[in-house]
Amino acid sequence: MKKIISFIVNTIFSLGYPGIVALMFLESSFFPFPSEVVIPPAGYLASQGKMNLLYVIICGIIGSVLGALFNYYIALIWGRKFILKFGKYFFLNEKKLNKCEIFFEKHGHISTFIGRLLPAIRQYISFPAGLGRMNLFLFVVFTALGAGIWVIILAYIGYWVGNNKELVVKYSHIATGGLLVFCIVVIFLYIKKIRVGKKVS
Repeated sequence: MKKIISFIVNTIFSLGYPGIVALMFLESSFFPFPSEVVIPPAGYLASQGKMNLLYVIICGIIGSVLGALFNYYIALIWGRKFILKFGKYFFLNEKKLNKCEIFFEKHGHISTFIGRLLPAIRQYISFPAGLGRMNLFLFVVFTALGAGIWVIILAYIGYWVGNNKELVVKYSHIATGGLLVFCIVVIFLYIKKIRVGKKVS
């Protein structure tokens, strides 16, 4: 896997900024490709004056959104048909799909935003959003916000740490822990807001 990743990175990075978009598209779709091997090296190149840090971040966000849209449309177009046909084998049915739609209509924005910040979830949050037929504009906005935070963090890790893989991994893990705490706080405040809203109404 390391050799495959190294080959892909070396090949696509030779394309410059479009390569970052392509790599982050892969990372944001269901292909198991870690963003930690894409953005930090680009951040490092920016520190060397070989790339522009702002462009690196923008391209990273664009690639993330495009990959998320790819998953979204797969779920939107084929997901419902697949679940209605084979869902019984996974304890899924039309009633649960309808509940998913209602949930993402009400809470899709916060779910998408939080999902983009969590490892192992960020690549797959687009599937339930597509199944739930989440508003496309809100999906893109909150995907970009969540992905943007992660891309910015990784870009600055690469910019300040350099091409030291051990330090990149170390600070990426620290950042992930910090984001987990951040997500817990956001969820707590969101739930509190909903409860206050119900009491007022």
